[in-house]
Amino acid sequence: MRNGTAALLAVVVAVGGLGTLGAGSAAGEDIEITEWVVPWENTRPRDPYVDGQGRVWFVGQRGDYLAYLDPATGNFRRYELDPGTGPHNLIVDDDGFVWYAGNRAMHIGRLDPESGEIEKFPMPTPDARDPHTLTFDHNGDIWFSVQGGSFVGKLGTETGSVELVPVEGRGRRPYGIVVDANNRAWFCQFGTNRLATVDPETLELEEFELPRAEARPRRLALTSNGHLWYVDYAGGHLGRFDPDTGEVREWAVPGGAEARPYGMAVDAEDRLYFVESGIRPNRFVGFDPATEEFFAMTEIASGGGTVRHMYYHPPTGEIWFGTDTNNVGRARIVP
Repeated sequence: MRNGTAALLAVVVAVGGLGTLGAGSAAGEDIEITEWVVPWENTRPRDPYVDGQGRVWFVGQRGDYLAYLDPATGNFRRYELDPGTGPHNLIVDDDGFVWYAGNRAMHIGRLDPESGEIEKFPMPTPDARDPHTLTFDHNGDIWFSVQGGSFVGKLGTETGSVELVPVEGRGRRPYGIVVDANNRAWFCQFGTNRLATVDPETLELEEFELPRAEARPRRLALTSNGHLWYVDYAGGHLGRFDPDTGEVREWAVPGGAEARPYGMAVDAEDRLYFVESGIRPNRFVGFDPATEEFFAMTEIASGGGTVRHMYYHPPTGEIWFGTDTNNVGRARIVP
Protein backbone atom coordinates (compact mmCIF):
# COMPACT_ATOMS: atom_id res chain seq x y z
CA MET A 1 0.00 0.00 0.00
CA ARG A 2 1.11 3.58 -0.65
CA ASN A 3 0.24 6.86 0.91
CA GLY A 4 -0.38 10.20 -0.77
CA THR A 5 0.34 13.08 1.57
CA ALA A 6 0.46 15.91 -0.94
CA ALA A 7 -3.20 15.93 -1.91
CA LEU A 8 -3.95 19.26 -3.53
CA LEU A 9 -7.32 20.92 -3.22
CA ALA A 10 -8.13 21.78 -6.81
CA VAL A 11 -11.12 24.06 -6.61
CA VAL A 12 -14.18 25.07 -4.66
CA VAL A 13 -17.08 26.53 -6.64
CA ALA A 14 -20.48 27.74 -5.49
CA VAL A 15 -22.23 28.57 -8.72
CA GLY A 16 -25.15 30.95 -8.97
CA GLY A 17 -24.49 32.40 -12.39
CA LEU A 18 -24.96 29.43 -14.71
CA GLY A 19 -28.71 29.64 -14.57
CA THR A 20 -31.37 28.06 -12.40
CA LEU A 21 -34.65 26.73 -13.73
CA GLY A 22 -38.01 26.61 -12.00
CA ALA A 23 -39.41 27.79 -8.70
CA GLY A 24 -40.03 26.37 -5.24
CA SER A 25 -37.66 25.34 -2.47
CA ALA A 26 -35.07 23.73 -4.73
CA ALA A 27 -34.87 26.58 -7.21
CA GLY A 28 -33.18 28.95 -4.77
CA GLU A 29 -30.30 26.57 -4.10
CA ASP A 30 -26.87 26.20 -5.65
CA ILE A 31 -24.45 23.28 -5.75
CA GLU A 32 -21.02 23.82 -4.23
CA ILE A 33 -18.39 21.53 -5.69
CA THR A 34 -15.00 20.81 -4.12
CA GLU A 35 -12.38 18.68 -5.86
CA TRP A 36 -9.21 16.99 -4.66
CA VAL A 37 -6.48 16.02 -7.11
CA VAL A 38 -5.63 12.31 -6.80
CA PRO A 39 -1.81 12.01 -6.51
CA TRP A 40 -1.54 9.02 -8.89
CA GLU A 41 -1.81 10.42 -12.40
CA ASN A 42 -4.06 9.08 -15.15
CA THR A 43 -5.53 6.28 -13.02
CA ARG A 44 -9.24 7.12 -13.49
CA PRO A 45 -10.37 7.43 -9.85
CA ARG A 46 -14.04 6.55 -9.69
CA ASP A 47 -17.07 5.26 -7.79
CA PRO A 48 -16.41 6.71 -4.31
CA TYR A 49 -18.12 5.44 -1.16
CA VAL A 50 -17.91 6.90 2.36
CA ASP A 51 -17.10 4.57 5.26
CA GLY A 52 -18.08 4.85 8.93
CA GLN A 53 -15.00 6.96 9.68
CA GLY A 54 -15.80 9.52 7.00
CA ARG A 55 -13.05 8.28 4.68
CA VAL A 56 -13.93 8.41 0.99
CA TRP A 57 -12.95 5.16 -0.73
CA PHE A 58 -12.55 4.86 -4.49
CA VAL A 59 -10.99 2.61 -7.12
CA GLY A 60 -8.17 3.46 -9.49
CA GLN A 61 -9.57 1.72 -12.55
CA ARG A 62 -6.46 2.25 -14.66
CA GLY A 63 -4.06 2.00 -11.74
CA ASP A 64 -5.14 -1.31 -10.16
CA TYR A 65 -5.61 0.04 -6.67
CA LEU A 66 -8.12 0.88 -3.96
CA ALA A 67 -7.62 4.08 -2.01
CA TYR A 68 -9.26 6.52 0.32
CA LEU A 69 -9.26 10.26 0.80
CA ASP A 70 -9.47 11.78 4.27
CA PRO A 71 -11.40 14.99 3.51
CA ALA A 72 -10.39 16.52 6.83
CA THR A 73 -6.67 16.41 6.02
CA GLY A 74 -6.63 16.02 2.23
CA ASN A 75 -4.40 12.94 2.57
CA PHE A 76 -4.77 9.77 0.53
CA ARG A 77 -3.87 6.14 1.27
CA ARG A 78 -3.50 3.50 -1.43
CA TYR A 79 -3.84 -0.30 -1.39
CA GLU A 80 -2.37 -2.23 -4.33
CA LEU A 81 -4.31 -4.82 -6.31
CA ASP A 82 -2.89 -7.43 -8.68
CA PRO A 83 -1.88 -6.03 -12.08
CA GLY A 84 -4.74 -6.36 -14.55
CA THR A 85 -7.49 -6.33 -11.92
CA GLY A 86 -9.19 -3.31 -13.50
CA PRO A 87 -11.29 -2.40 -10.44
CA HIS A 88 -14.53 -0.82 -11.56
CA ASN A 89 -16.61 -0.11 -8.45
CA LEU A 90 -16.55 -0.50 -4.67
CA ILE A 91 -18.85 -0.41 -1.64
CA VAL A 92 -18.07 -0.54 2.11
CA ASP A 93 -19.97 -2.62 4.65
CA ASP A 94 -20.86 -1.72 8.24
CA ASP A 95 -17.77 -3.53 9.55
CA GLY A 96 -15.47 -1.43 7.37
CA PHE A 97 -14.61 -4.10 4.81
CA VAL A 98 -14.24 -2.77 1.27
CA TRP A 99 -15.83 -4.82 -1.52
CA TYR A 100 -14.73 -4.17 -5.08
CA ALA A 101 -15.52 -5.42 -8.58
CA GLY A 102 -12.45 -6.94 -10.27
CA ASN A 103 -13.81 -6.05 -13.69
CA ARG A 104 -10.91 -7.45 -15.74
CA ALA A 105 -10.10 -10.35 -13.41
CA MET A 106 -13.48 -12.10 -13.00
CA HIS A 107 -13.87 -11.70 -9.25
CA ILE A 108 -15.31 -9.65 -6.44
CA GLY A 109 -12.77 -8.87 -3.75
CA ARG A 110 -12.93 -7.90 -0.08
CA LEU A 111 -10.24 -5.74 1.48
CA ASP A 112 -9.58 -5.59 5.22
CA PRO A 113 -8.18 -2.05 5.59
CA GLU A 114 -6.57 -2.87 8.93
CA SER A 115 -4.47 -5.80 7.74
CA GLY A 116 -4.39 -5.05 4.01
CA GLU A 117 -5.50 -8.63 3.32
CA ILE A 118 -7.70 -9.28 0.30
CA GLU A 119 -10.05 -12.23 -0.17
CA LYS A 120 -11.30 -12.97 -3.68
CA PHE A 121 -14.63 -14.46 -4.69
CA PRO A 122 -14.30 -15.71 -8.29
CA MET A 123 -17.15 -15.83 -10.75
CA PRO A 124 -18.45 -19.40 -11.08
CA THR A 125 -18.20 -19.31 -14.88
CA PRO A 126 -15.72 -17.57 -17.19
CA ASP A 127 -18.70 -16.22 -19.14
CA ALA A 128 -19.27 -13.80 -16.25
CA ARG A 129 -16.00 -12.15 -17.16
CA ASP A 130 -16.57 -8.57 -16.01
CA PRO A 131 -18.37 -7.88 -12.69
CA HIS A 132 -19.36 -4.26 -12.98
CA THR A 133 -21.41 -2.40 -10.32
CA LEU A 134 -22.12 -3.60 -6.75
CA THR A 135 -24.88 -2.71 -4.28
CA PHE A 136 -25.89 -4.09 -0.87
CA ASP A 137 -29.32 -5.53 -0.21
CA HIS A 138 -31.10 -5.27 3.15
CA ASN A 139 -29.48 -8.51 4.38
CA GLY A 140 -25.95 -7.28 3.70
CA ASP A 141 -25.51 -9.45 0.62
CA ILE A 142 -24.30 -7.95 -2.65
CA TRP A 143 -26.14 -7.73 -5.96
CA PHE A 144 -24.03 -6.90 -8.97
CA SER A 145 -24.23 -6.44 -12.73
CA VAL A 146 -21.99 -8.14 -15.30
CA GLN A 147 -21.99 -5.91 -18.36
CA GLY A 148 -20.20 -7.78 -21.14
CA GLY A 149 -21.01 -11.24 -19.82
CA SER A 150 -24.72 -10.32 -19.56
CA PHE A 151 -25.58 -11.51 -16.07
CA VAL A 152 -26.93 -10.10 -12.86
CA GLY A 153 -25.52 -11.81 -9.77
CA LYS A 154 -25.79 -12.14 -6.02
CA LEU A 155 -22.87 -12.70 -3.65
CA GLY A 156 -23.64 -14.05 -0.20
CA THR A 157 -21.25 -12.09 1.99
CA GLU A 158 -21.38 -14.65 4.81
CA THR A 159 -21.13 -17.76 2.66
CA GLY A 160 -19.08 -16.47 -0.27
CA SER A 161 -21.48 -18.17 -2.67
CA VAL A 162 -22.17 -16.51 -6.04
CA GLU A 163 -25.46 -16.99 -7.89
CA LEU A 164 -25.83 -15.76 -11.47
CA VAL A 165 -28.95 -14.96 -13.48
CA PRO A 166 -28.36 -14.79 -17.25
CA VAL A 167 -29.81 -11.83 -19.12
CA GLU A 168 -30.75 -13.35 -22.45
CA GLY A 169 -30.50 -11.48 -25.73
CA ARG A 170 -27.78 -9.91 -27.78
CA GLY A 171 -26.01 -6.83 -26.43
CA ARG A 172 -28.14 -6.30 -23.29
CA ARG A 173 -25.27 -4.89 -21.15
CA PRO A 174 -26.55 -4.99 -17.51
CA TYR A 175 -25.25 -1.80 -15.91
CA GLY A 176 -26.52 0.43 -13.07
CA ILE A 177 -28.15 -1.51 -10.22
CA VAL A 178 -30.13 -0.67 -7.06
CA VAL A 179 -32.17 -2.58 -4.44
CA ASP A 180 -35.70 -1.45 -3.52
CA ALA A 181 -37.58 -1.49 -0.21
CA ASN A 182 -38.78 -5.04 -0.93
CA ASN A 183 -35.18 -6.24 -1.34
CA ARG A 184 -35.58 -6.65 -5.10
CA ALA A 185 -32.65 -5.80 -7.33
CA TRP A 186 -33.37 -3.51 -10.30
CA PHE A 187 -30.93 -2.82 -13.09
CA CYS A 188 -30.54 -1.09 -16.46
CA GLN A 189 -29.88 -2.90 -19.69
CA PHE A 190 -27.68 -0.24 -21.21
CA GLY A 191 -27.53 -1.91 -24.62
CA THR A 192 -31.32 -1.77 -24.96
CA ASN A 193 -34.33 0.28 -23.85
CA ARG A 194 -35.11 -2.07 -20.96
CA LEU A 195 -35.14 -2.07 -17.17
CA ALA A 196 -35.30 -5.34 -15.27
CA THR A 197 -35.75 -6.77 -11.78
CA VAL A 198 -34.87 -10.04 -10.06
CA ASP A 199 -36.96 -11.74 -7.39
CA PRO A 200 -34.63 -12.28 -4.38
CA GLU A 201 -36.14 -15.68 -3.53
CA THR A 202 -36.74 -17.31 -6.90
CA LEU A 203 -34.13 -15.36 -8.93
CA GLU A 204 -36.79 -14.96 -11.61
CA LEU A 205 -36.02 -12.14 -14.05
CA GLU A 206 -38.71 -9.70 -15.17
CA GLU A 207 -38.09 -7.09 -17.87
CA PHE A 208 -39.80 -3.79 -18.72
CA GLU A 209 -39.44 -2.07 -22.08
CA LEU A 210 -39.27 1.72 -22.15
CA PRO A 211 -41.56 3.45 -24.69
CA ARG A 212 -38.77 4.96 -26.82
CA ALA A 213 -36.85 2.26 -28.67
CA GLU A 214 -33.77 4.49 -28.84
CA ALA A 215 -33.56 5.06 -25.05
CA ARG A 216 -30.41 3.73 -23.37
CA PRO A 217 -30.76 3.79 -19.55
CA ARG A 218 -27.39 3.75 -17.82
CA ARG A 219 -27.72 4.55 -14.09
CA LEU A 220 -30.60 4.19 -11.63
CA ALA A 221 -31.89 5.78 -8.43
CA LEU A 222 -34.89 5.05 -6.20
CA THR A 223 -37.07 7.64 -4.48
CA SER A 224 -38.90 6.90 -1.24
CA ASN A 225 -42.24 6.32 -3.02
CA GLY A 226 -40.71 3.37 -4.87
CA HIS A 227 -40.34 5.13 -8.21
CA LEU A 228 -37.34 4.08 -10.25
CA TRP A 229 -35.42 6.89 -11.97
CA TYR A 230 -32.95 6.50 -14.81
CA VAL A 231 -30.76 8.63 -17.04
CA ASP A 232 -31.06 8.01 -20.77
CA TYR A 233 -27.46 8.38 -21.90
CA ALA A 234 -28.20 8.17 -25.62
CA GLY A 235 -31.05 10.65 -25.89
CA GLY A 236 -30.55 13.14 -23.06
CA HIS A 237 -33.53 12.36 -20.82
CA LEU A 238 -34.26 11.82 -17.16
CA GLY A 239 -36.89 9.11 -16.80
CA ARG A 240 -39.23 7.79 -14.12
CA PHE A 241 -40.69 4.28 -14.01
CA ASP A 242 -43.49 3.37 -11.60
CA PRO A 243 -43.20 -0.37 -10.82
CA ASP A 244 -46.79 -0.50 -9.53
CA THR A 245 -48.44 0.84 -12.68
CA GLY A 246 -45.76 0.46 -15.35
CA GLU A 247 -46.09 4.16 -16.19
CA VAL A 248 -43.04 5.86 -17.69
CA ARG A 249 -42.47 9.62 -17.82
CA GLU A 250 -39.43 11.42 -19.22
CA TRP A 251 -38.01 14.94 -19.08
CA ALA A 252 -35.49 16.28 -21.60
CA VAL A 253 -32.39 17.34 -19.67
CA PRO A 254 -31.15 20.96 -19.88
CA GLY A 255 -28.10 20.04 -21.97
CA GLY A 256 -30.19 18.57 -24.77
CA ALA A 257 -29.96 15.38 -26.78
CA GLU A 258 -26.15 15.24 -26.67
CA ALA A 259 -25.85 15.90 -22.91
CA ARG A 260 -24.97 12.24 -22.14
CA PRO A 261 -26.35 12.14 -18.56
CA TYR A 262 -24.37 9.51 -16.66
CA GLY A 263 -23.48 9.56 -12.92
CA MET A 264 -26.65 9.77 -10.79
CA ALA A 265 -27.74 10.03 -7.13
CA VAL A 266 -30.82 10.85 -5.02
CA ASP A 267 -30.78 12.79 -1.73
CA ALA A 268 -32.80 12.44 1.49
CA GLU A 269 -35.47 14.80 0.13
CA ASP A 270 -35.95 12.67 -3.00
CA ARG A 271 -34.26 15.20 -5.27
CA LEU A 272 -32.32 13.71 -8.18
CA TYR A 273 -28.82 14.70 -9.31
CA PHE A 274 -26.90 13.71 -12.41
CA VAL A 275 -23.95 14.87 -14.46
CA GLU A 276 -24.20 15.85 -18.11
CA SER A 277 -21.01 14.16 -19.31
CA GLY A 278 -21.41 15.22 -22.93
CA ILE A 279 -21.08 18.88 -21.91
CA ARG A 280 -17.59 20.41 -21.67
CA PRO A 281 -16.95 21.02 -18.87
CA ASN A 282 -19.23 18.38 -17.36
CA ARG A 283 -22.25 19.88 -15.62
CA PHE A 284 -23.90 18.84 -12.36
CA VAL A 285 -27.71 19.17 -12.50
CA GLY A 286 -30.48 18.80 -9.91
CA PHE A 287 -34.11 17.82 -10.48
CA ASP A 288 -36.96 18.14 -8.00
CA PRO A 289 -39.74 15.57 -8.63
CA ALA A 290 -42.12 17.60 -6.45
CA THR A 291 -42.02 20.53 -8.87
CA GLU A 292 -40.83 18.60 -11.94
CA GLU A 293 -38.15 21.23 -12.50
CA PHE A 294 -34.40 21.26 -12.96
CA PHE A 295 -32.29 23.47 -10.71
CA ALA A 296 -28.77 24.56 -9.77
CA MET A 297 -26.84 23.62 -12.90
CA THR A 298 -23.16 23.76 -11.96
CA GLU A 299 -20.04 23.28 -14.06
CA ILE A 300 -17.30 21.01 -12.68
CA ALA A 301 -14.24 23.23 -12.63
CA SER A 302 -11.71 20.49 -13.44
CA GLY A 303 -13.76 19.66 -16.52
CA GLY A 304 -14.80 16.28 -15.20
CA GLY A 305 -13.97 14.44 -18.42
CA THR A 306 -16.67 11.95 -17.54
CA VAL A 307 -18.37 11.45 -14.16
CA ARG A 308 -19.43 7.82 -14.23
CA HIS A 309 -20.99 7.13 -10.84
CA MET A 310 -22.05 9.10 -7.75
CA TYR A 311 -22.72 8.29 -4.11
CA TYR A 312 -25.01 10.16 -1.69
CA HIS A 313 -23.85 10.10 1.96
CA PRO A 314 -26.93 10.52 4.19
CA PRO A 315 -25.19 11.63 7.43
CA THR A 316 -23.62 14.67 5.74
CA GLY A 317 -25.99 15.20 2.80
CA GLU A 318 -22.98 15.20 0.47
CA ILE A 319 -22.65 13.65 -2.98
CA TRP A 320 -19.27 12.19 -3.93
CA PHE A 321 -17.94 11.39 -7.39
CA GLY A 322 -14.74 10.68 -9.31
CA THR A 323 -13.65 12.23 -12.57
CA ASP A 324 -11.66 11.17 -15.60
CA THR A 325 -9.61 14.33 -14.98
CA ASN A 326 -8.08 12.52 -11.97
CA ASN A 327 -10.08 14.14 -9.18
CA VAL A 328 -12.34 13.07 -6.36
CA GLY A 329 -15.19 15.52 -5.98
CA ARG A 330 -17.79 16.48 -3.40
CA ALA A 331 -21.06 18.30 -4.10
CA ARG A 332 -23.04 20.13 -1.42
CA ILE A 333 -26.39 21.83 -1.72
CA VAL A 334 -26.17 25.48 -0.63
CA PRO A 335 -29.48 27.27 0.18
